[in-house]
Amino acid sequence: MAECLSHVRVLDISRVFAGPWAAQMLADLGADVIKIEHIAGGDDARRMGVRHDDGVGGKLEETSSFIAMNRGKRSLAVDLAQPSGQEIVRGLARKCDVLIENFKVGNMARFGLDHENLRKVNPRLVYCSITGFGQDGPKRNLPGYDPIFQAMSGLMSVTGMAQGTPGAGPALTGYSVCDINAGLYAVIAILAALNKRDSGSGVGEYIDIALLDTQIHAASHIPMNYFSSRQLPVRNGTASQVTCPWQAFECADKSIVIAVGTDMQFGRLALLLEQPELATDARFATNADRICNKEILVPMLDAAFSRKPAAQWIGILEPNGISCALINDFSEVFEEPQVRARGLLKELTLPGGERARYVANPIRFSGTAPDAGLPPPSLGQHTQEVLTQLLGMNPAAIEALRAANVIR
Repeated sequence: MAECLSHVRVLDISRVFAGPWAAQMLADLGADVIKIEHIAGGDDARRMGVRHDDGVGGKLEETSSFIAMNRGKRSLAVDLAQPSGQEIVRGLARKCDVLIENFKVGNMARFGLDHENLRKVNPRLVYCSITGFGQDGPKRNLPGYDPIFQAMSGLMSVTGMAQGTPGAGPALTGYSVCDINAGLYAVIAILAALNKRDSGSGVGEYIDIALLDTQIHAASHIPMNYFSSRQLPVRNGTASQVTCPWQAFECADKSIVIAVGTDMQFGRLALLLEQPELATDARFATNADRICNKEILVPMLDAAFSRKPAAQWIGILEPNGISCALINDFSEVFEEPQVRARGLLKELTLPGGERARYVANPIRFSGTAPDAGLPPPSLGQHTQEVLTQLLGMNPAAIEALRAANVIR
């Protein structure tokens, strides 16, 4: 397990994707992450995605979404609506360095667990709120899910097939990109706040992360094209807005993606395609020329690529420094020699003893590898352990809370 954050304890009071993703990243880096879940059903992600295949024809209780977002955490199931449940969380906040929550604006204040209240009991606490629209603005009280922000942020306006082509129209990015981006921005902000606290200020920060804000920022090179050219970017299928050739081409059997980043590389590509005249054609001499004349150039490249199978083209182009790739599905991704060499597919043991594959954290340090160690927990798996270790509760007190349906 990575030791970078072994001195940090995190209270994760978040659900679904963005908040749990941020907390899992911190767990992978060694933090002790305590996941607070509702006693009735826990995190909504426990019911999202597909139930994990046990490999022998059965289905496990854990879902794909929950496994993907909740490694390395201890689960404490508590009812925040009850004052005694709130007091448990308040007590844990005194012992933690970071709190992550993604409730609707104002909901944590209803429980007395908002930043204003918790900083009184722990001034050192770094408190991170993740919401769809942020803590202010006219939409702050509205719920929001990933496709809403793909649409509002402009991402969907540049994702999909070009107007006038088969299947034209806006398309949803194939994964929850806004949630994941928000989670990563949250991690960056949390680490910066911890650094500020521990390097002199001695006090925590309140962090306001909005999915809409972070997605707009993550795509900022696209609106910069608009600011610079006054031309709106458009949906362009697999093709780049600013570089050519930089897209998918259909080979004799399947598609290949080509990314030619310089004029010199284009000259080399023309030779490999046995069309050296393309490199000396004034219409294609520079990237700017190729962009202006892509309607002429791309069909010529299409015709050339169609003459050989994709794997054969990979064998020709890669050794000659042309960036290219097959379009893998996920049954092929983890068979890629490069992916296997990097160790991105790992296995863990679930609470019931079953084995499950997962995608490993890609960060590499010289000394330690990020690895959460703990599998995604069952609901309330660590309730007794956490209350005993951190709050010093005795078995009788814990049993009384359980009997009152405050904890599970």
